Parts: sequence; C-alpha cells; structure tokens
Amino acid sequence: MDLGDTGLFRMMNDKMAWHNQRQEVLSQNVANADTPHFQASDLTAFDFKKQLRAHQPMALAGSQPGHLASTRPQQGPFQADKERTPYETSPDGNGVVLEEQMLKIGQNALEYQTVTNLYRKQVGMLRTAMTAPR
Repeated sequence: MDLGDTGLFRMMNDKMAWHNQRQEVLSQNVANADTPHFQASDLTAFDFKKQLRAHQPMALAGSQPGHLASTRPQQGPFQADKERTPYETSPDGNGVVLEEQMLKIGQNALEYQTVTNLYRKQVGMLRTAMTAPR
C-alpha cells in the first residue's frame, strides 16, 4: 500500500506543494522589489474543502454493486491571485512592500513546518502500529 494514495497523506502532500509554489511566488515578489511597475502577487488560499472534493476517497466495500458510489477526482493547479493595491507605492510604480512579503514568507515557512511535523507524526504512528509487540 502506497501512503501517498491515502487521503490524509495526499492532503498533506498537496498542502506542502502549495507552500512550495507560494514560496516561489513570494520570492519572485522580493526579487522584483526594484523593478518599475511590478505588482506583487500571491496564491489563492489553500481550500481544504475544495481539495477534499478533488480527491477520490479510498474505495469502500459494499454489500451491493451500486451501494457506495463515489465521484471521480478533479485535480486543478493552484492559481495565482493579484494582491490588493498596496498602501505604499514607490515613485517608479512598484507596489512591492518588502515588510509584507517578508512577513508572508515567515508565515509560509511556519505553516510548511507544521505540515511536515504532522506528516512525520503520522508516519511515526503508522510505524508504531506496524511493529510487532515485544
């Protein structure tokens, strides 16, 4: 059994992929902080309900053929979203506020670390459950 096929691990993988992509977008914003007329962007928020609907649940055994019908998974990429108009704009029209971007980068790193800790704990629990009693 591949752990990546289970719902919980799939959701954690999706969340980590979202954080990776968001880190790229935020670092692009910081890299273009001096580019004239550059506007900062961000990803749309990760929606757990949408991700749960997008993945097919594990197959269940039913007593009759049509008893437990499930839906097909619908996978979509994470979408970029334009940030609101910043309060500060440089004379050349650049709308990147470095303090906001650094705050978002720190928050993104903290949330990524939380998901990896959850992943590690889940694997640890599975190892404990699979080990033979002593």
